[in-house]
Amino acid sequence: MAADLSLAQARRIALGAQGLAKERPAGPVSARAVGRTFARIQLVQIDSVNVLSRSHYLPFFSRLGSYDRQIPDRLAGIGPRAMMEYWAHEASFIRPEHFEDLRQWQKRQWVGAQGLEPDLRRSLETRILALLADGDALTAREITKAIDHRQEKVSDGWGWNWSAAKRVLEDLFEQGTLSVASRTPQFERRYTLTGAILPPSGSQLDPDASLRRLIQAAAAAHGIGTIRCFADYFRLPVKPAARAVAELADSGILLPVTVRGWDAALFRHVDAVLPRQAMGRALLSPFDSLVFERRRLDQLFGFHYRIEIYTPAAKRRYGYYVLPFLLGERLVARVDLKADRNNGVLLVRGAFAEAHAPAGTATELAAELRLMASWLSLADVVVEPVGTLAAELAAAVRSGGGGTEEALRSSGHVD
Repeated sequence: MAADLSLAQARRIALGAQGLAKERPAGPVSARAVGRTFARIQLVQIDSVNVLSRSHYLPFFSRLGSYDRQIPDRLAGIGPRAMMEYWAHEASFIRPEHFEDLRQWQKRQWVGAQGLEPDLRRSLETRILALLADGDALTAREITKAIDHRQEKVSDGWGWNWSAAKRVLEDLFEQGTLSVASRTPQFERRYTLTGAILPPSGSQLDPDASLRRLIQAAAAAHGIGTIRCFADYFRLPVKPAARAVAELADSGILLPVTVRGWDAALFRHVDAVLPRQAMGRALLSPFDSLVFERRRLDQLFGFHYRIEIYTPAAKRRYGYYVLPFLLGERLVARVDLKADRNNGVLLVRGAFAEAHAPAGTATELAAELRLMASWLSLADVVVEPVGTLAAELAAAVRSGGGGTEEALRSSGHVD
């Protein structure tokens, strides 16, 4: 018989699985703590937008507070690596042990070499692989120059007018033949042979077993969710994922549950913990793994969320780079943020409270914004007069007060 849970209990299971239910640790954040956090959430999504901070740095700040952003760079760029790049939810840092399993199921060819003249494609592949086999990791520009490939960039749609050499590089990356050894300060990939990052697997993997491992990892990162939730985490096809969920349920790794107020077939990972209370406070990246699956976010938190980066400015409801604000076990506000590096300020371009936001939300959010500004080496927080929470938030920022236990308690994280 399926266990019966309240929606509040389901929220706390989800937050606990994501490392967002507890107060942040006191004291300096170690590389070990960053590594443990990454192992818990399984992946962090990569995005090139840098209006605030590179998106893959933000999930660690959300869970750990101020930390050295060079730590993830070292975890992904120095062997033995705890992180490596590949396609997962989208372009992501993944755990290396998931690479071969993902390689079985990722069939993306979105900006690869498809459509190139076959002889040109083969020639570029041969020259690129020979170059990387005999030398250091190189950027696309360095590789193009080294193989003396000269060609006008194409402009036939998606791909940012990439050259043929860049398209072949991305195709080899999608195949898993090439990997990323590190990134430049300008965030360019340095490509290398995957064998320089990971030892050969040595055996042919069973795709069904690979899928079960990935679904189990996704379920552990969720704590609780639907088949679609688990499939979406690594962008796996839903029908095969459903078979994997059924097999994991038969083996007792996933447990059927019902959640009052969430009308769906749900499963809880056998190791998922139900915290007695949720004490977290965090600004969440638009690409945070807690907010990947929008329907789940709406069901669990009553929080309707869309990324509006690609929405024309006049049609945006909340802003360009909007971060949900977690307080206790509820998402209580959202803020449109920009790191104004020229003026040394964290700019709040809009601040909006949810209908259920407790008293003290502005004070808690102000404290979180000051923490983020310090982490980003910005001297101040400036709140523009946009949004339902803006005036109260501006006053809280000016007052410089800290957070209140009452605000956390009234946010509904305690039974």
